[in-house]
Parts: sequence; structure tokens; C-alpha cells
Amino acid sequence: MSYDAIIIGAGMSGLAAGIRLAYYGKKVCVLEKHFVSGGLNSYYRRGGYDLDVGLHAMTNYVQPQNKALSPFLKILRQLRFKHEDFALRPQKKSKIQFKSASLEFTNDFGYFKTFVCETFPSQAGNFEKLLERIAAYNELDLDARPLSARAVLAETITDPLLSEMLLCPLSYYGSACEGDMEFGQFVIMFKSIFMEGFSRPYDGVRKIISLLENKFRECGGELRLKTEVKSVNVKNGRAVSLTLASGEELSSPKILSTIGLLETLRLASDYSEEACAVKPGMLSFTEAIFILNRDVVSESGYDKTIIFYNDSDKFDYKRPSVITDYSSGVLCCPNNFVYEKPLGEVMLRVTNMANSDIWHSLSKDEYKAQKDDVLKNTKNIIKRFIPAFDDGCVKFHDIFTPKTVKRFTGHINGAVYGTPDKSKNGTTHIQNLFIAGTDQGFLGIIGAILSGISIANLHFLMKD
Repeated sequence: MSYDAIIIGAGMSGLAAGIRLAYYGKKVCVLEKHFVSGGLNSYYRRGGYDLDVGLHAMTNYVQPQNKALSPFLKILRQLRFKHEDFALRPQKKSKIQFKSASLEFTNDFGYFKTFVCETFPSQAGNFEKLLERIAAYNELDLDARPLSARAVLAETITDPLLSEMLLCPLSYYGSACEGDMEFGQFVIMFKSIFMEGFSRPYDGVRKIISLLENKFRECGGELRLKTEVKSVNVKNGRAVSLTLASGEELSSPKILSTIGLLETLRLASDYSEEACAVKPGMLSFTEAIFILNRDVVSESGYDKTIIFYNDSDKFDYKRPSVITDYSSGVLCCPNNFVYEKPLGEVMLRVTNMANSDIWHSLSKDEYKAQKDDVLKNTKNIIKRFIPAFDDGCVKFHDIFTPKTVKRFTGHINGAVYGTPDKSKNGTTHIQNLFIAGTDQGFLGIIGAILSGISIANLHFLMKD
């Protein structure tokens, strides 16, 4: 069977690219090996509860009345959505908590800027210099040379603590690099989180997936779930067809993969481990999700949407040597967005860095024991910030690990942010095989959607 374009992976970027191409009359097929779309930002049902995977919050929030150019408004125009279709609700307030200092931020950048200058008065002028560097940098330049965020911070910020605090949330929500970020990605995340801010649909990630799926089908696109690609068949430097797990063969003049750069190259019939220069991603996480039987969040007056905590003044963002590292992490409260009515359930989520190799080496009994250990440690983390929380208020919990991530996304090492070797322009060594999503380099849900649009525009809609 032949299509104008085939897209591997029905995550945010794959569906967005499919919509964009279908608008222009392309015969498009999106292939997804699982029974539900979403990829790294999907959902599942367990214990009678719908649980989000990946989505703590959407970044790049803009008010409906704001008409200034922004990534979110570009998505609305390119995919022909209205702002109200997403039904986004802004965060209340978030926090970066280190040993010696804390910074708070809302969706008002002026609030964060004032907080930084009051907490680090000696850095007020230097922070302005950093903002000037950010404003002057074109983070969407697909041909920009890599630049170290730590190097830029060292040139502008003289207090190491402020640099570490700025890196913490940006790394947790997007960096595939241990100990650093590529500066273009730093700029993307800085603008996304601090200058624009967090929001969430009342119904969580299911709302976004449903919007994209429905729009894709309305435009005439074909979405095939439970359809795994087994190989990309390459001849004379071009992908001539795809072979599915069922044995069916599909062809298209151009193929877009959103399942990861290295993961895609390993499907290619010409793949050689010796010749492949792409490094596997190493950064993965555990997450514990708690549903409560009473609202200790409101009872405690706890108003933080997300807390990024670090127990020292040095942020050590790397694959831990231990199975799970609790010395830093993220505490998310999905209830603390500005909704018209409360969510049906009170929920808390705790995310920590984890060692994928150790998690994958465990026996069945060891795996269960380690998940129990995650449960115990993450409960203690919550108690630090919400003292009223105790075992008695938990009516349901679930835990996912690097092993879960690898199983459901196929990402090597369960690496949530893929390889550090991004393909910004979406190209591979195979002439007609392109990359979008995590390993193209735009970050977060908005970034993933924008990645799909950008690569579709660049390689599928522009004339050769």
C-alpha cells in the first residue's frame, strides 16, 4: 500500500505533522504500535482512575486575548485550532527550592524577575545581561551550532547558585544532556517556563490527544493503532518501504519518524552499530502518583503547582549511580491550576532521576521491592512540603519506572528526552527519512507539536 507520507509514532509531533500534511491534500498514514496515541505524553487507566504519563503541565501559556507571536499561537494557526479548544487553565504558583534559597514563579514573568533580583540583589544587572542574550538568540534556527548553556551562564551570572537554580527546572523538563543543556534548548525552556508559563487542560493530556486525533481524522488522515514497524527497508540510500510486524509492506516517497533518532536508525536495514555516531540517551526517571481520599492540599494551604527541589546548592543532573536519586526531584499537584471547579480527585506526583540499567537488571521480586522503596521515599518527600500528608490519606497509588518507559515508548534506556545528539533540521543519512519530536530538539508538548509542524513544512511541503 502506498501513501504520500508515512509517519511512525502517534505522539504529539506525529499527529501534528499528520494534520499539517493532510490539510494540503496529502494521503497520510500515522502508525502507532500501542493501542493509544500520545507517546511520551499519553495516559492509562488503572484502579478505575485515568492517569497521565509525562504531562505535569503544558508550557508556553498565553492568555486568550494575547495576540503576540508565540509558539502556542503559531500552533493554533498552523493546525487551525482556536485557543478555547485546548481549554487551558493557568498555574497558581511554582517554586524552585534549593538548600540555601528558593525562587517562586507564576505566569507573570515580572513576578519571577522581581523574585530573582530580590533573592540575588548582586545579580540584578547580570540577570538582565542573561535576558539580553536570550532575547538575541534565535532558538528556532535549525542550523545553529551547539552552544553550552553553562558556558553562557558563566559569562553572564557570577553567583553559581542562581545558575544552578535556573538550570534545575529547565533540565528536568527537557534536557537530554548530563550536567548541561544546549543553549538553544535552554532558551526554549526558559521562555516556555519562566516567560510564558504553565497551564493544564481540566481533563489532562487526554484532552490534547483527543483534539489532535479528531482533527487528523477530520482532515482525512489514517491513524493505525496497534501497528508496529519492524523494519525500514533501505536501498541506494533511500527508504523504499516499511515492513510491519504483521508482515504487511507500506511505501511512501517520504517517511517521518517520531520514535527517536537512534530507535529509528536501528530499524533501518542498513543499520551498523559501528558506523552509527548517535549516542543513546541516558536520563530516565521514576514517578509515583498518589490519589488522596481527603484534600490535605487545600487543608494545608498548599498553593504550589510544581516544586523543583534540590537538597544542596549544586544541581547534579546526571544518571545516578544508585537505582533512584531522591536528593532532587519534582513534586507536581495537578489540582493547583486555576480551574472553575475542583478536579474530581486530589492527586500528587513525584518524579526522581533513576538508573535504567539497575532497574532493568532486577528480578520480578526485586522489582516489586524497589517499587515499594520508591513509594516509601516519595511519601517522605511529600511530607516535607505538605506536613498534613500521611499514609492514611492515600486511597490509590501507582509507580512507573525506566522499565515502564522503555516498554511503552521503545526509548532505549527508558530515556525520556532521547539522545543528546539532536537532529535539529530533522535529517538522517537516509535521503527520504526524517525525524521529528524529542530527538529533533523542540521540547515539551508545545515543542513536540511545533517540531512536527516544522519538519512537515520543511521537508514535506516545501518544493525540492
